[in-house]
Amino acid sequence: MTLDQDALRVLEIGRAAGGEPFETGSVAAARAAYNASFPTQQGEHEPVATTSEQRIDGPNGPIAIRIYRGISARQSGAPALLYLHGGGWVIGNLDSHDEICRWLANLGNAVIICPDYRLAPEHKFPAGLEDCLATLRFMAENADEIGIARTRTGVAGDSAGGNLAAVLALLSRNGLAPSLAAQILIYPNTDARQTADSYRRFGDGFGLTATTMAWFRDHYVRTPDDIVDWRVSPLLAPDLAGVAPAFVALAGCDILADEGAAYAERLQAAGVPLVLRQWAGQIHGFVSMGRHIPAARQAVAEAVGIWRQFEKKDR
Repeated sequence: MTLDQDALRVLEIGRAAGGEPFETGSVAAARAAYNASFPTQQGEHEPVATTSEQRIDGPNGPIAIRIYRGISARQSGAPALLYLHGGGWVIGNLDSHDEICRWLANLGNAVIICPDYRLAPEHKFPAGLEDCLATLRFMAENADEIGIARTRTGVAGDSAGGNLAAVLALLSRNGLAPSLAAQILIYPNTDARQTADSYRRFGDGFGLTATTMAWFRDHYVRTPDDIVDWRVSPLLAPDLAGVAPAFVALAGCDILADEGAAYAERLQAAGVPLVLRQWAGQIHGFVSMGRHIPAARQAVAEAVGIWRQFEKKDR
């Protein structure tokens, strides 16, 4: 598959900058390197109506959250998304995906809530998932105060955040989480076994490598048994029927492409309303690279459009 020219330029910039792979150093070094790099990939942060931060209660202690209200979002009864950032469950924070949250808020005339969920290896599975679930419950229990509609609340995330979003949708279907109007899964991790063929095709030279992905996973899980737990590998869930309608966005040159496609196929086979969109030639993480890749905002705009279509069909 031919790389998109914008994606190729990002890879060239990364090679020119040097730097060691995350897995060759400490977790602290990986976080420091990532925190230094993501501002150079995000574009100018467009204004929203308001942003605010607060701390909410969770089963493992307080959780910091950031709330974005889009410029044209209603003050009450606005649609809302819980956005879960990527970063392999090990890196990432409230700033690393700020650009995406602002786009979602403005394009969706919506309220976006992003939690600074606990990261591995200090907090292994299921601590981060529990923080995300606690944030979703906070949104449902405080919808009127926040100014959002419980019936118009969805969940979204990219990469590891897409994994967490997919798991929350399954928990919601099982009655263990608040109901969801939609799920937006952007190049999600769905199979921690990491045996899909895209790991061979794009395992090196396309940004996220197979060795880095294994490093992320091994920090996240407690034991090898967790790898086949559907709350880590939602592709292995016995049944996907009844989960929220899904928009699945995939990058063509991504080690996670095949497992994302497999999850979409299972959703479709289970009768879940689904829109699958593949950006051929794009690399993992492209939606976080708005400074260099115009397709980033286009992908978010398409996700919002499909989210709205799901809402219309539900009414």
